[in-house]
Amino acid sequence: QLEFITPFQLYFNPDLIFRKFQIWRLITNFLFFGPLGFSFFFNMIFLYRYCRMLEEGSFRGRTADFVFMFLFGGFLMTLFGLFASLFFLGQAFTIMLVYVWSRRNPYIRMNFFGLLNFQAPFLPWVLMGFSLLLGNSIIIDLLGIAVGHIYYFLEDVFPNQPGGKKLLLTPGFLKMVFDTPEEDPNYNPLPEDRPENHPRGQDQNQQQHPQ
Repeated sequence: QLEFITPFQLYFNPDLIFRKFQIWRLITNFLFFGPLGFSFFFNMIFLYRYCRMLEEGSFRGRTADFVFMFLFGGFLMTLFGLFASLFFLGQAFTIMLVYVWSRRNPYIRMNFFGLLNFQAPFLPWVLMGFSLLLGNSIIIDLLGIAVGHIYYFLEDVFPNQPGGKKLLLTPGFLKMVFDTPEEDPNYNPLPEDRPENHPRGQDQNQQQHPQ
């Protein structure tokens, strides 16, 4: 917005990525949502809202799995972008988050601008219809829905089918970086590290067991 950089330095261009080694385009194409306007704020609100609800809901305490969903979705979108000549994938990423949240919360009732009542699984399709009314291409929205469905199927549906198994396994290095290590139940702390040997612990013991 301040014109320090232009969208031409950010958009997805396989030729510039692989021949000119402008690797940053693999990330920056997800970060541009157009000039300030209704569409920009619309995307920001939905990105913040549903990203937060996923993080605090089904991904609570599973930060590594949450990051892995980002990487998996971004990889599939980038792969599709190689063949579909798409320049910016941020909106598709937002729709993917909305889709995963909506499928994991199927019984929540939604209201769209006070005009339309529906259940959560229809939300991505309502957003796609709204985008069509604004004159935008629905290819981006369809891509986000498709990638979101692939993730949801592999993560939530297929493992629960007869003979199914979990195919999306979060790499160990992501768990090591993002997840808090579990405490070893067999760990025996040193005597000086035990709570009862700290002054505060001794005071509490005296209060609980007055002499």
